[in-house]
Amino acid sequence: MLAPILVPLAATGLATITVGAVILRIRRHEAKAMLLDLFYLVPIVFVAIGRFGPESFIS
Repeated sequence: MLAPILVPLAATGLATITVGAVILRIRRHEAKAMLLDLFYLVPIVFVAIGRFGPESFIS
């Protein structure tokens, strides 16, 4: 069994990278690509919050 802490850590790292991508898209004035990055960011943040939540590792 994999360590249960790896999923929220991976989601947090991916969210950080995606936020950086959104900032880059804003600076380059690439609106369509920025919207796609924001679309990906929503479920990533949902997973990170859900896995770090108070009842995240209850089976």
